[in-house]
Amino acid sequence: MTTVNSEKLSSARFAEATDAFVEVFTASVDFDQRMAAQDIQGSIAHATMLAKVGILTDTERDAIIGGLNQVQQEILSGEFVWSIKQEDVHMNIEARLTELIGIAGKKLHTGRSRNDQVATDIRLYLRHEINQILAQLVRLQTAILDLAEQHADTIMPGFTHLQVAQPITFGHHLMAWFEMLVRDKERLEDCCKRVNIMPLGAAALAGTSYPIDRFMTAELLGFSRPSANSLDSVSDRDFAIEFAAAASIIMMHLSRFSEELILWSSAQFDFIDMPDAFCTGSSIMPQKKNPDVPELVRGKSGRVTGHLVALLMLMKSQPLAYNKDNQEDKEPLFDTADTLINCLRAYADMVPHIRAKTANMYNSAKRGFATATDLADYLVRKGMAFRDAHEVVGLAVRLGLETGRDLSDIPLAELHQFSGLITEEVFTYLTLEGSVAARKHIGGTAPETVKKAIAVARLAMLP
Repeated sequence: MTTVNSEKLSSARFAEATDAFVEVFTASVDFDQRMAAQDIQGSIAHATMLAKVGILTDTERDAIIGGLNQVQQEILSGEFVWSIKQEDVHMNIEARLTELIGIAGKKLHTGRSRNDQVATDIRLYLRHEINQILAQLVRLQTAILDLAEQHADTIMPGFTHLQVAQPITFGHHLMAWFEMLVRDKERLEDCCKRVNIMPLGAAALAGTSYPIDRFMTAELLGFSRPSANSLDSVSDRDFAIEFAAAASIIMMHLSRFSEELILWSSAQFDFIDMPDAFCTGSSIMPQKKNPDVPELVRGKSGRVTGHLVALLMLMKSQPLAYNKDNQEDKEPLFDTADTLINCLRAYADMVPHIRAKTANMYNSAKRGFATATDLADYLVRKGMAFRDAHEVVGLAVRLGLETGRDLSDIPLAELHQFSGLITEEVFTYLTLEGSVAARKHIGGTAPETVKKAIAVARLAMLP
């Protein structure tokens, strides 16, 4: 006598029950249940379309939508019982729907497959997550603009190779972070264009013989259009990879921000004071104030980049069309979105409370001959070739090192030994204030330029 594993909706093909270990090993419901809202949203649109084209009656459509809304309430209230025997979020919801409304629940799956269903759910989920991430990113941009505006005139050293290079303003430095986030936002918005394409209707891989209206379903779900090829629709995950790549770049930028905050808050730099609420102490050293949030964000950047690599490796050898490998796309994708939004939120909350130690920044800029390039530029404007000016300034810096003085503290008579072109006006350029004020072209560090850049940025962010 033939036995059938009737507990599963898709079990009639098999003569024996699934091995208990395999059942657990292949199930995804423990993690894909977080797409339940998107699955129900897609099913409601699908049922609405099926009724419009005459595949379902209006009565069946209404029963399905009512049942799905009840399932949604059960999930939200915690009453819903998830079963590993139903493998995934889609079959769990369909099984409960059938329990609630009977045979009409079994008709919901007409004209679609779990292949196009899950592809649609992922896109709906990711579209929602991108919108949440963009909101946090804008919060962080606003916080950076506010802090930069406070410190458009605050002088600090600019570094190359972590050596003092030229004086800049703290506001200018912060605006460099802002510009990175501008590009990050653009990448996410551009990624969303490719996320927002609807695969539903591709069915298993070849489309369906039912007279479905994919444009109607796409409109109901807010997609820009239905996908153009059924094979590609169910097997494509490059939109998820693209999101992970954009997320990895954002996390790389946050990691760089973190590195600077960690350095600046150290006793060796002492440029900033991190807010207490975002730091912790030591278990044995009572004087310690550890910048845990920036350190953790720096560490999490590797986690997100790892997910990008995992998704690339997941897809690299898959033939068309759908393969079970793609079950492995969800956990790295979910964790990437969670990690990114949490890191952005932490930064958006933390940045407004960073306190700059302006005197320490200023004194540090004075210690590293930060205006040496200004002296060279001065000599070039006087008619000296740049290479010769470079040599003259090098000699002046050596004198400063030997005598423990900054260039601006060396008397004119001593500077004359290096070049007779140097006159009293040189000290206008050798001060930190004069150096930053001279760089007033677009993109420069002059306070007036920084303030203009902030004003332009605020206008660009208006909806």
